[in-house]
Amino acid sequence: MEQYVIKGGTPLQGKVTISGAKNAALGILAASVMTDEEVSILNVPGVNDTAVMLDAIRAMGGSVIRKDVHSFDICGRDVDPYSPGSDTLRKIRAGYYFIGAMLGKYRYASVPLPGGCNIGSRPIDQHVKGFRALGAEVVVENGTVTAKAERLKGAHIYFDVVSVGATINVMMAACLAEGMTILENVAKEPHIVDVASFLNSMGANVKGAGTDTIRIRGVQRLHASEYTIIPDQIEAGTFMCMAAATRGDVTIEGVIPIHLESIAAKLREMGNTVISYDEAVRVIGAEKQRSTDVKTLPYPGFPTDMQPQISAALCLAEGTSVVTESIFENRFKYVDELRLMGAEIKVEGNVSVIEGPVKFTGAHVTAPDLRAGAALVIAALSAEGISTVDGISYILRGYEDFDEKIRDLGGEIRVAESERDVQKFILSVG
Repeated sequence: MEQYVIKGGTPLQGKVTISGAKNAALGILAASVMTDEEVSILNVPGVNDTAVMLDAIRAMGGSVIRKDVHSFDICGRDVDPYSPGSDTLRKIRAGYYFIGAMLGKYRYASVPLPGGCNIGSRPIDQHVKGFRALGAEVVVENGTVTAKAERLKGAHIYFDVVSVGATINVMMAACLAEGMTILENVAKEPHIVDVASFLNSMGANVKGAGTDTIRIRGVQRLHASEYTIIPDQIEAGTFMCMAAATRGDVTIEGVIPIHLESIAAKLREMGNTVISYDEAVRVIGAEKQRSTDVKTLPYPGFPTDMQPQISAALCLAEGTSVVTESIFENRFKYVDELRLMGAEIKVEGNVSVIEGPVKFTGAHVTAPDLRAGAALVIAALSAEGISTVDGISYILRGYEDFDEKIRDLGGEIRVAESERDVQKFILSVG
């Protein structure tokens, strides 16, 4: 089993370039099969989740041509909605985006219930509500969601809770419905806007993405397009926290700074220096950092996907920090692992109380999910001694060339496949 082996204590220095946004890419790749013409998708991140989505398109009969490491030509002309590549799609949660894509194009979809990280209950009831409002019959049984309709007709839909997945899914289906669809209480994350922009590039008529209300006037068909995915907000935020935790000086390039404002604000509250440029953000970690309180909220609030990473950094700040998780109830599973490294964290319900500063020491820890794994790497890079992080398959789902990018910043990290590899690394770093 692969693991990271890390020697901590080195402040990260230099520049890192951020990959395409994973969460945007997953919706865009699903939407790419909604036209019979060829689409070109650029800046696709080379992570495991996008590889699964591309495999699923192939399994359904679509054509996927890789132009270079981050660019793909996709044609959904020969996609068979009755062959959804179930075994492939069960691996990730975002497979459910094919419901909206297929229902819109073919008036039929049958997709397995989502997999992915176990970070709490993530029901699809709002997706189902939206599809039914458009006129679809939806059945959930035997681990599969089946949706079908003779016709889809625009509707006024108010989501009971803000849901990124439901917003994207219903938006896709509504693009090819008859008439006007109005979606209210929608998610506003950057990747919502990116998926909407991609749909519009194919001829859809979507307005209001990024606000509380999205209006979609259905069109008869979508057409060819070339589209570049936005940079990854969460990868950028992870390196921002990494710079702060290691007391480093890192410039994160190829980003949209406004997407990072909530993260930058908390790092500044801790005493760090954060400088925004046109397409870059520089983080200079203060030697002494202060505690602060964090509450996760839908965008533009603090992202739930950044909660574990900033919690790792807060362990090294002076004072008591309170972190409230308002999105997912199982997002504190990494806390026991951080305690093995010396963290002083108490969790009650959806709140963790962090006492700092502590001095992290190297330990053997295991990543319970994607973002928790990134947090453990941050802690290990800040720790005294050697750490090993198991479960890096989770991390590879969402971070491209993670260890390589860290090494380019001076971090001492390697992928080890055996105990022999671990010992070789320990000998090499002294």
